[in-house]
Amino acid sequence: MIVIRELKDFPELPQAVVTSGTFDGVHVGHQKILSRLTETARQHNGQSVVLTYWPHPRTVLNPNDTSLRLLSTIEERIEALENYGVDYLLILPFTKEFAQLSSEEYIQQILLNTLHTKKLVIGYDHHFGRNREGNFDYLQQNAARYGFVVEEIPRQDIEEVGVSSSKIRTALEKGEVETAHKYLGRPYTITGTVVKGKQLGRTIGYPTANLEVKDALKLIPAQGVYAVLVNTPQGQYKGMLNIGVNPTVDDSGKQTIEVHIFDFNGDLYGQDITLLFIGYIRPELKFDGLEALTQQLHQDQESALHLLG
Repeated sequence: MIVIRELKDFPELPQAVVTSGTFDGVHVGHQKILSRLTETARQHNGQSVVLTYWPHPRTVLNPNDTSLRLLSTIEERIEALENYGVDYLLILPFTKEFAQLSSEEYIQQILLNTLHTKKLVIGYDHHFGRNREGNFDYLQQNAARYGFVVEEIPRQDIEEVGVSSSKIRTALEKGEVETAHKYLGRPYTITGTVVKGKQLGRTIGYPTANLEVKDALKLIPAQGVYAVLVNTPQGQYKGMLNIGVNPTVDDSGKQTIEVHIFDFNGDLYGQDITLLFIGYIRPELKFDGLEALTQQLHQDQESALHLLG
């Protein structure tokens, strides 16, 4: 997949089959659109093109709203789209100026002058242009004038999978990582850099890698203990993860993301690792001292290994 970040750098393709959207999470609903996109491109000996935006439009249109959390960073979105066979990805910088384009200006400047669209594949509720004024009906009525064909993915095709990015966010905020897995078609992941923590875990036989997540908008699932797979530079391992404030040993109230990696002895400081959320074990609890905490960690490890199979 070729990734392009500037309109001027996009090549003139002979048979561009295009879709557009934010594609946060690239969930199973998005995958229906991508599947149709790549299938159509193959049928017409064309090139599949995804147009997406960064930063997320809500952060630009509602800068005072700090509630938005994203399922995927732009790097994760790129990786997911590549996995679904997309040929070209155009990442447009979303600005206030861009948001002011009328639907007609958007079609002329982006879909025609830049992408040279021959076929447009969109979801059933797709809107574009200033104040979301453009939609499928508008495209259908004007398709002949534009010289491209428009295909809408039927509502039932999207709704039969019963998924939206907001549904996945809600599930993760409740710790329901199995539900998120079902809707995403793969485990939810977070990537971060291993930083030094208090190193208390090693004194009770459960050393942990403390994760620092760089993207402030990346959604961190609910506090609690999880069974995870851990992708490290040395390979994939099983592990158990705690997201929380460590109330037994720390009264600062600061949230940390700490993973104990089973059967791992290397040094990960300063390296990036990725956590794949497989199952929820329990909420975070406060114990009467380190001995009670250690006993619980033994049980958590058994639970994690059972969930991880």
